Amino acid sequence: MNLSEQHSLVSNWVSELRDVTIQGDRMRFRRNLERIGEIAAYEISKMLPWQEQEIQTPLGLHNSKKIVQQPVLATILRAGLPLHNGMLNYFDKADNAFVSAYRKHHRDGSFEINLEYMSCPTLENRIIIISDPMLATGASLVKTIAAMREEGEPAEIHVVTAIACTVGIEFVHRESGDAIKLWCGDIDDELTAKGYIVPGLGDAGDLAFGPKNQA
Repeated sequence: MNLSEQHSLVSNWVSELRDVTIQGDRMRFRRNLERIGEIAAYEISKMLPWQEQEIQTPLGLHNSKKIVQQPVLATILRAGLPLHNGMLNYFDKADNAFVSAYRKHHRDGSFEINLEYMSCPTLENRIIIISDPMLATGASLVKTIAAMREEGEPAEIHVVTAIACTVGIEFVHRESGDAIKLWCGDIDDELTAKGYIVPGLGDAGDLAFGPKNQA
């Protein structure tokens, strides 16, 4: 789902994420990602299984609707942390998972995905929501999903991203299954030969937390 397909505050926040005149404000960049995570959490919550539960108010009883099971919020370090935090603001009782997946670049310009660390609860029959601000080639997400499935087959997998590329979306569905539900702040069509989204927004991790040593 493209959360900017119909104009809303999300499209305003994505616009600020893209804008080079605003990107220098790291706090604002992180907060905009966090806001997108909050909206995505709200939208996803409408699809989660719920049940009625009788609660006592000061003046009587009320049949309230409550989520049957809290999801597992997973993020790909480090760029996914602000999105993850936004969802955690809403799913405040959720279990959490953290994955270190990154591009290992070679001198010829090619790269491979290294996944070096994963910490997660049991995932069998759980609803998983994975946050990663940029879905470009889709390679890191596919590898992450495969690694998580080794810890148990989830009941549902949702992916929240600020900007996705159509090539990456197609790759994820082809490799990980059409049942993967994607929630995108916006969708771009172009991907460069080096795997960067155009127009995109640049390196989300660097813009949120500062440049990293490339050595």
